[in-house]
Amino acid sequence: MDHQNAENLNEETAETLTNRQGHPITNNQNMRTVGNRGPATLENYDFIEKISHFDRERVPERVVHARGAGAHGYFEAYGTCGNEHVSTYTRAKLFQEKGKKTPVFVRFSSVIHGGHSPETLRDPRGFAVKFYTEDGNWDLVGNNLKIFFIRDAVKFPDMIHAFKPDPITNIQDSERFFDFCSNSPETFHMVTFVYSPWGIPANYRMMQGSGVNTYKWVNAEGKAVLVKYHWEPKQGIKNLTQKEAEQIQAKNFNHATQDLYDAIEKEDYPEWELLVQIMSDDDHPELDFDPLDDTKLWPEDQFPWMPVGKMVLNKNPEDYFTEVEQVAFGTGVLVDGLDFSDDKMLQGRTFSYSDTQRYRVGANYLQLPINAPKKRVATNQRGGQMQYKVDLAPGQNPHINYEPSTLGGLKEAKQAGKEYTPKVEGKLVRESIDRQSNTKQAGHTYRSFEEWEKDELISNLVNDLSDCDPRIQEKMIQLAEEADEEYGRRLREGIASKPKDGTTHKPLGNIDGDKAPEQAINEGHEADPY
Repeated sequence: MDHQNAENLNEETAETLTNRQGHPITNNQNMRTVGNRGPATLENYDFIEKISHFDRERVPERVVHARGAGAHGYFEAYGTCGNEHVSTYTRAKLFQEKGKKTPVFVRFSSVIHGGHSPETLRDPRGFAVKFYTEDGNWDLVGNNLKIFFIRDAVKFPDMIHAFKPDPITNIQDSERFFDFCSNSPETFHMVTFVYSPWGIPANYRMMQGSGVNTYKWVNAEGKAVLVKYHWEPKQGIKNLTQKEAEQIQAKNFNHATQDLYDAIEKEDYPEWELLVQIMSDDDHPELDFDPLDDTKLWPEDQFPWMPVGKMVLNKNPEDYFTEVEQVAFGTGVLVDGLDFSDDKMLQGRTFSYSDTQRYRVGANYLQLPINAPKKRVATNQRGGQMQYKVDLAPGQNPHINYEPSTLGGLKEAKQAGKEYTPKVEGKLVRESIDRQSNTKQAGHTYRSFEEWEKDELISNLVNDLSDCDPRIQEKMIQLAEEADEEYGRRLREGIASKPKDGTTHKPLGNIDGDKAPEQAINEGHEADPY
């Protein structure tokens, strides 16, 4: 065989299937065997590479926020905050110029259940935004609801354990949910939202977003203010009743993902306006709540919402796993001009979120394109599983992977503005905050609901609490009575009048879900074996 004919045997086109070694695959229908009935041979490299990669196609699922959808877009700054230039409050570059656009990637999610769980379940929704700024990445990681269940991160694992399926039955259990909440009264405001129609957003496009925790903005003079972030959808807000959600789930349990994807494909790009609330950086003893308490709303009449920009999502992911599954957010990912507050929940999240990604995706997760900043990166970090490049600066001596050095290594950056240096003092303690006020805002929220929202809230709570331990019922009723007389009375009367004929082994708020196993038996059609 001459040289030309040998080359022709290995002709490829742009569409030729290969393995990861670059070898063309000539037969993707049959593995190599002794005769066409087998047995298979051990040196089946193409098969072994294919099946062993298939065995490893999933990274560990997120402990929370596993079910998600995402999209690319941009954030456009207004350059102002209220009636003032935004530089009054922050020197963060992405906000400074009117019309300045910063690319973003957003991941929406549910919280408690697994990666393919229905998008109609009663659950907060995650709302995480990665800004690829000129100073590096900023992650604003929040939820659709503006508050949270707990205010101290030490309780987070217990809360999630209580809300997730029972470790024995693998079924979510509302008695476990209320057992935790009734013994953690700070949860009651969030329970009031979650068991109302606000606990089931109609889709991702028509829901609000929030940073939830209190952050700080820092200006060029090194002066800080407390700040809360709010995303308001230009599409309007829509929520579902329990019955409506169950009807939708029976038809399509991916409806919110499909809604987002289809809207962007049709160029009906969803938009949100980013607004902030600002408070001076002190304890604010005049308030009946602590401004660092993430179970509380800041009253809008005292701390008005001020628009600072808008976000548009205009591009769907090219590959779900590469982008939506591997994207990694962390509350500690801030750029110059943005800072942390002393919010205990925020500080716990700041460790946990990035630590999760290093475990879930790997030590080099920030080298993945979806996570990498869209600017130069130069570090002395080396090695680790799946490193595929070295973060060298142009002209850097590759022998020098430490700092300081006189031999051509990396140099520290200059401080962009005056450094923010808050004074912190106090005794080391393990104590709850002073101004807890666990039920007052829940009462205000209840009174602000429309009548149909109140009816839905009471109905959902009664459905789940009526089959719980009476001690749990009484604790939850007492919290409702503290919040609002009508709220407590309706809940007590509803539980007293509802027959105790079910179990708590069902999704939160679900109507007669515990009867589904028997229904399947009674309505199933008999069949002969084959």
